[in-house]
Amino acid sequence: MIILTTLNSRFTHSSIGLRYLYANLQELQQDAKVLEFSINDALQTIAEKLLISSPKIIGIGVYIWNASEVNELLHIIKKISPQTKVILGGPEVTHEPFRVNFDEADYIIQGEGDIAFYEICRKILDEKEIESRIIKMSLPSLKDIVLPYEFYTDSDIQNRYLYVEVSRGCPFSCEFCLSSMDEKVRAFDLDAVLAEFEKLWQRGARNFKFVDRTFNLNMMTANKILDFFLAKDDQYFAHFEVIPDHFPASIKEKIKQFPHGALQLEIGIQTLNLEIANNISRQLKLDKIKENIGFLENETHAHIHLDLIVGLPGESLESFGANLDELVSLSSCEVQIGILKKLSGTFINRHDIEHGMVYSDKPPYDILKNAKLSFNDIQIMKRFSRFWDLTYNSGNFKKSAPLLWKDSTKVYKNFYAFSAWMYEQTDSTWKISLQRLGELMFMYLKDVKKLDPEFIASIMLEDMMKLKGRAIPAYLKPYSKNFTTDAKSGTAGFNKRQG
Repeated sequence: MIILTTLNSRFTHSSIGLRYLYANLQELQQDAKVLEFSINDALQTIAEKLLISSPKIIGIGVYIWNASEVNELLHIIKKISPQTKVILGGPEVTHEPFRVNFDEADYIIQGEGDIAFYEICRKILDEKEIESRIIKMSLPSLKDIVLPYEFYTDSDIQNRYLYVEVSRGCPFSCEFCLSSMDEKVRAFDLDAVLAEFEKLWQRGARNFKFVDRTFNLNMMTANKILDFFLAKDDQYFAHFEVIPDHFPASIKEKIKQFPHGALQLEIGIQTLNLEIANNISRQLKLDKIKENIGFLENETHAHIHLDLIVGLPGESLESFGANLDELVSLSSCEVQIGILKKLSGTFINRHDIEHGMVYSDKPPYDILKNAKLSFNDIQIMKRFSRFWDLTYNSGNFKKSAPLLWKDSTKVYKNFYAFSAWMYEQTDSTWKISLQRLGELMFMYLKDVKKLDPEFIASIMLEDMMKLKGRAIPAYLKPYSKNFTTDAKSGTAGFNKRQG
C-alpha cells in the first residue's frame, strides 16, 4: 500500500501535486490512494488514518504552511511504524537549507517528482538500493507526465477548489519568489489539457484555480483558455495570476465579456517604487500597470487582487504607504498586504547584510526587522494587514471603510491610525465578530473622525444590510427609522436619505 498525503491550509483546498504523483504511478496505482487533511486536523488522528492500513510507503507534500506540522507528523509515524518508508517532496524541501528538521524522513525528492516518485517506490518495493537519501531531480519533460485531472473525486468537485495548470515556470527573476528559480517556462499540450478541463466540466466542476505564474504571458494560450470559459452557459469561477503590464487588445476584449463573479485576477504588484523594484530584480512598467488596472477597474466585471509586500529591502513605511495610496486611488479592488518571507533557495538573502535583514527561522520565515523597519514596525504592519483584510478587503464594509480617509488621499496614514486604535480596543486581531467590528468602526468614525453619526449610519446600514436575513445591529438601530429593505429585489436603503 502506498499513501499520498498532505496537509492543506484549508479544507476547501485540494492538492494538484498529490494527484500528479498518483496519475504517474503506473502499475502501482492500483495499490495506492490519496488522503488529504488540513493543518487544523489533529496530527495523531491524521497518523492513525494514515497507518491503519499498514502502508509500506507514505509520500507527504511539504509546503510553507504545513512544514512544522509535517515535522511532528513524521515523528509520530516513525515512532509508531518505523518500518514504513516516508518520502517527502514539495517546495519546502526542494531547496536548502532546511529550517525545519526532516531528518526522520527516509527519502526527500527535490524538484518536480511527478515521475521520480514512482521510480523510488518501485525500488523500495523491489528492495533495490537507492543511492542517496536526498534525490535531486532535473526537470521532467511535460509530455511524459500523465495529467491528473480525472483523479479529482466527485466530492472534490462539489466541495473544493480544483487547482489546474497549463504551464510551469516563470520568466521573471523576482528575488523573493521560488518561481524565480525555474530555468524556463514550459507548457503542457494545450489541447490535451483543455480536453481534461471539459471532462471536469461535464462532471460538474465550476471552480478552477490556475496555478500558472504568468497566465497572460502567451497570448495564444491565454485566449484559448478564456474562450473555453466564455463558451460555457453556466455559472463558474476561474482564478488566474497575471502580470500587470501585458494586456493586449485581444485579451482585453475577452476579459470584458466575463460576467460578474466569474473571473478573478491576482496581480503581483509588490511595490510601485522603482528603486525598490530594482533592488529585487523586478521589472516595472508603471504606465502600463496603471493603465491596465484602470481598464480592469472601469471596463470589466473581473474581481481583482493586487498584492503589496511589507519589508522589501530598502523600502520604508513611507514608501509602502505611497504604494497603498496609489493603488487605492487606481482601483476599489482588494489589496492583499503580505509580509516579506525569506524562502530557502531564493536570492533575497543577498540583501541581508546591506539592508540589515533579519528573519524568523520558523515557518513562514517572516521578516522580523531590517535597517528601515524595526521589529515594532513589522508587528504594527502585521496588525495593519489583518485589520485591512477584515474591513477593506472583506467586502463587508465596501462603502464604510473609505470613510476612514474621507476627503483625503492619505489612505495609509488614516488607516494606520485606525489600526492602532482598533488594537488598543481589542488587544487582538482574531476572533472579532462582524458585529463587534462594525460597532468599533462606527465608534471610531463618530468619536475620533468626528463624522456625523446619522451620515455614518446611512452608509454602514447599506453595507451591513446588503445580505438578506441580517438583523439591524443594535448600534445602528437609533438611526434606522427610515431604512427599508426590498425583499424581492434584495436592495436596501433609506426612504429619505439621512445626513
